[in-house]
Amino acid sequence: VLVLLVVLVVVDVLLVVEVVLVVVVEVEVLVDVVLEVVVLVLVLVVDVVLVDVVVVVLVVVELDVVVDVLVLVVVDVLLVVVVVLEVVLDVVVLVLVVELDVVVLDVVVDVDVVDEVDVVVDVLVVVVDELDVVVDGLVVVDVE
Repeated sequence: VLVLLVVLVVVDVLLVVEVVLVVVVEVEVLVDVVLEVVVLVLVLVVDVVLVDVVVVVLVVVELDVVVDVLVLVVVDVLLVVVVVLEVVLDVVVLVLVVELDVVVLDVVVDVDVVDEVDVVVDVLVVVVDELDVVVDGLVVVDVE
């Protein structure tokens, strides 16, 4: 299953882009800091990680129904995220992706191809910047 997921994400990266463009269109955020560097590093090391992060963040921010499911998975990482978020954003991203990989698989299933690659880069950076908002929202949720 993992091999199939990796092949799907690496070969058809454009398939996941539509989810990003469609959902992020409603979220206007200015990118400060140097988050492009974090995104670039993730792309060079593991393409799958970057794509997973995009989908996970979008799901947590935009779909209330899915948030309940994600909270159960993220509960084991909440403490780590809260402590490390302000210092090492890329590490937090990697941790979240590993923990939410199963959920991502379900989200990536139904997607269409997108042609605009230039817009995708800007959107990915914005999504990474939104990660702190996502974590803050999850911390407040009562998991019990």
